[in-house]
Amino acid sequence: MLLEYGAESRLIEQLASRLGRALGCTSIEISLIPSAIVLTTLIGESSVTTTRRAHEQPINMSIVHQIVSICILAEQNPRDIVLIERKIENIHANHYPKWLVIPAIGLSCAAFSHLHGADWAGFWITFLASAVGMAVRMELSSRKYSLLIVFAFTAFICTLVASLSLYHGLSDTANIVLSSSVLLLVPGFPYINAMLDAFKGYISMGWGRWAQATLLTLMTSLGIMLAIGLLGVKGW
Repeated sequence: MLLEYGAESRLIEQLASRLGRALGCTSIEISLIPSAIVLTTLIGESSVTTTRRAHEQPINMSIVHQIVSICILAEQNPRDIVLIERKIENIHANHYPKWLVIPAIGLSCAAFSHLHGADWAGFWITFLASAVGMAVRMELSSRKYSLLIVFAFTAFICTLVASLSLYHGLSDTANIVLSSSVLLLVPGFPYINAMLDAFKGYISMGWGRWAQATLLTLMTSLGIMLAIGLLGVKGW
């Protein structure tokens, strides 16, 4: 779950080791790759090795925090396996309501556009474009579409809506509106995790996460280019 929901590799290794020792294991050895985890548990002279696939999930620090809390609880209640199993079964994602997330994303992108010099018409068009884009992204994600498809289609929709600034002189800063409306798709967290993993010695994980973030960036660029080509816009 830690790997699926975006925890950095060092944290995954440390929590697995701490939780294993708290539950009575002699030692825990762990090997990570971007799509799976290999865990070896040593108890006395016996050992068990298991491999688990990591399924694609959206980044959710709420779940990571809950697992950290369970690890601390296990250290405070050594060998209480029943308690820990019950806590793990109750792990759940804390989602913010859509009616709050969508306008918040719209305002954040619009604020960036204003900071970069967009006029007030451009500000509100950016708000509309990014809010619509976020609604589309959340809807596609709820339908379990591939993250690459979600990013490309969301970028396409954001650019289409932002192109309103080009017509009838609605905004004199259309280039800023077009670029600011897709800021919600910047994969900052995967890039940060990739850098942290690489610096801390998890080279394969760093490269894997960097490749995933780069693919998301490329798909976002593809969606933008498709929209610009459809509209016949000559650059930003």
